[in-house]
Amino acid sequence: MRRHVLIGRFGADDKARVPKARDEVASALQLITGKRLDHGIGRALDDLKALSLSPSEMGADLLVVAAHVHAADTRLSRSSESQDAWTREIRLVIPVSDIGRWTAVAPILVRALNFLTGDRWEVGFRKRPKAFKTIVPAVAPTLLPPPFDGVSLFSGGLDSLIGAIDTLEGKGTPLLVSHAGEGLVSKSQERCFDGLKAAYPGSAFNRLRVWMSFDAGLFGDVASEDTTRGRSFLFFSLGVTAGTSLASPFVLKVPENGLIALNVPLDRLRLGALSTRTTHPFYIARWNDMLTALGIGGRIDNPYWDKTKGEMVAACANPAVLSKLAPSSLSCSSPSKGRWTKQPQGHCGFCLPCLIRRAALQPNDSTAYTLPNLRAGTLDTKQAAGQQVRSFQIAIARLAARPDLAKVLIHKPGPLYDDADRHDGLAGVYRRGLEEVARLLTGVQTAPT
Repeated sequence: MRRHVLIGRFGADDKARVPKARDEVASALQLITGKRLDHGIGRALDDLKALSLSPSEMGADLLVVAAHVHAADTRLSRSSESQDAWTREIRLVIPVSDIGRWTAVAPILVRALNFLTGDRWEVGFRKRPKAFKTIVPAVAPTLLPPPFDGVSLFSGGLDSLIGAIDTLEGKGTPLLVSHAGEGLVSKSQERCFDGLKAAYPGSAFNRLRVWMSFDAGLFGDVASEDTTRGRSFLFFSLGVTAGTSLASPFVLKVPENGLIALNVPLDRLRLGALSTRTTHPFYIARWNDMLTALGIGGRIDNPYWDKTKGEMVAACANPAVLSKLAPSSLSCSSPSKGRWTKQPQGHCGFCLPCLIRRAALQPNDSTAYTLPNLRAGTLDTKQAAGQQVRSFQIAIARLAARPDLAKVLIHKPGPLYDDADRHDGLAGVYRRGLEEVARLLTGVQTAPT
């Protein structure tokens, strides 16, 4: 196990001394290439400028903070850099515009990151170098204000597609924000966005995408990490940065069905990477605490916290548009895994998100799955397909035997004291979500071979 400290630098001239502990391995995150902000930050700010949007310097700070978090999360191997092959110890030293506000918010940020990734974080801040006192490009004044009345995350998944349709049908004009990830995810975002543009030609909604990547070897000889537990910190940061360009207060919508948002472990073995917390209510609450402490006039909201995915599909404000575009959306947790077995890439049909998607869309699901028929034979519980289905079967049977257990199990992934008035609703969506999947798995056989 090694403790790591990642120190952000604004260019080659940024040589401010940053002390490190004797047992820390120090690495630098260079934020400037030539004269341009690197790692997608400069491009995101330029794309906002092209939309006549000018975020606050505090909003730009969020992208810088997100770059440090995302770099550490994706370039520090859990297996080699932790004692238990999971929990890393990471310290960040981040240059920001307002060191006072960021230092005050550090305890909230650390709490959010610890919960989100399962690591032990420390975060410190220092003042940006004078040459970078301002990093947001100036926007030329326009006669007409930007048309956007809110921001919504747009992952290319089914839930974010429904969120966009519902907002557009409600006459909203959202700015959709995405992270351009692997090729299949980007293609899905592209197809869904183009389909929405064709369906709503009279709306001025648009989108913002950020490409944020880091070279292998950022931390020396350390291997990269593929669990990406911290990815939603990047998504939320981009959305809030865009939101600071709009009239205050703004709302950043995070469309996610309640079953996935809670992500209650299906069985005792579903730990670590198998139980992500990217949209958990506790995590969203910590973000809203941070926004308040930073003086940012906005909040993050999941409008579907009490809806199953099937209920989102059934209640979509334009079923015809959803039916047409749903096949373009991508729900699979690892859409590229088929390449290793020379199978088609896309929806595997058996991972947790794929099973919830199948349950939500039946009986009118036109998605192409690598495993097209769950009942074609007995699924091997020693293989990925059988393991996922069996985990659901265990959870479904447990809850069917003791329905009141839902009120206890919803607390297992994390605290819910911020949502005390929602406990019954959260227990209800968990119970109905499992019942939805149970209908999909009726007659499906699993066994070890």
